[in-house]
Amino acid sequence: MSTTPYTPPKVWQFDSENGGKWASLNKPTSGATFEQHLPRGQHPFQLYSLATPNGQKVTIMFEELLAKGISDAEYDAFLIEISEGDQFGSDFVAINPNSKIPALLDTSTSPATRVFESGSILLYLAEKFSSFIPQDAQAKTECMNWLFWQMGSAPYVGGGFGHFYAYAPEPMEYPINRFAMETKRQLDVLDKHLAQNEYMAGDEYSIADMAIWPWYGALVLGKAYDAAEFLSVHEYRHLLAWAKKIEQRPAVQRGQRVNRVWGEEEEQLRERHSAADLD
Repeated sequence: MSTTPYTPPKVWQFDSENGGKWASLNKPTSGATFEQHLPRGQHPFQLYSLATPNGQKVTIMFEELLAKGISDAEYDAFLIEISEGDQFGSDFVAINPNSKIPALLDTSTSPATRVFESGSILLYLAEKFSSFIPQDAQAKTECMNWLFWQMGSAPYVGGGFGHFYAYAPEPMEYPINRFAMETKRQLDVLDKHLAQNEYMAGDEYSIADMAIWPWYGALVLGKAYDAAEFLSVHEYRHLLAWAKKIEQRPAVQRGQRVNRVWGEEEEQLRERHSAADLD
């Protein structure tokens, strides 16, 4: 822990040189910073995204719908380079005023429907196609419980633990300890739930699993922040078993690749416009 005490000023001021991997993109204001024309494909759904955990949720959902034989779920996926600031362009901000991926445009409606926030997109698609959301009222509520749990909890993992453990300018004991503790608490919550349930909403694979797996499944499988050993993920055996089972689903394997521009070449797919792109 630092021996130099920090006293907050009376009024906070933005420091553009605050360090960290994403420092050049972070700022305390919203809205478009440049004019932009986003491309459009031929399918009903236009997705603008990147294969981060939040982006993977939606491409996994689309691939699961298509694997189920729902051809109306065909989509075009265009890359948004967040490291280049694409998310601050005028067309993207018109779809998502919060300037975060993923952002979806459903052109099958008139006028087209914008959908932003990954959880909202999952719920929108599940209800539109009556798929991957339980019909039983109690099971559906359980699915929603876990979907919203993920949306509220993951920022502690990504913006908290992941930031200070992997991206901050220098390691800092207090925030790493604070967010490691919270991350392990969340892993324990999932592990105990999955000790009694096959999937997050019970016996049925659902959008709750699709929301949670790219974050927590990736973490315990050693795919996030290089932190599996640090967090002793072997302790969460029920969560690990669930994560490995989800990882084996063909649609999950396909969805992970869409809008991915890092890693092994065979794992990457900059844009997706047909199933053949993944084949």
